[in-house]
Amino acid sequence: MLRDAFFTVYTKFKLHFYKEIFQRFQSREASLTTVETFSMETIMALGKPTVNEFASFMCISSPNAAYKVNSLIRKGYLRKVQSEMERVARRFTPEECGRLEAMLEIVSHELMPEVQIPDVKA
Repeated sequence: MLRDAFFTVYTKFKLHFYKEIFQRFQSREASLTTVETFSMETIMALGKPTVNEFASFMCISSPNAAYKVNSLIRKGYLRKVQSEMERVARRFTPEECGRLEAMLEIVSHELMPEVQIPDVKA
């Protein structure tokens, strides 16, 4: 599925980026607080929650959750995403989506061998 192929390529780019950042800042102190680290782990485990979903799960107020999320965005650990891959499916024909998916799978499997991740379905 196109969404899965895109997610895999995006994850590989993200992991490669993190690897490079950590290699450059090995001697520096971590830039996340303990609460931010737990927040980031929770957000990743919940799989792209909204701010309200994150707040509800953590049993904190929406403004408090928004503050934590905005801090993670400022530090470059998160980015806000307005929508899923449905916009691609609405814009392009099924054949065009199929070609894009095939290209992303080639990029993921053949052109990015330095980043190995398990097959994860989003």
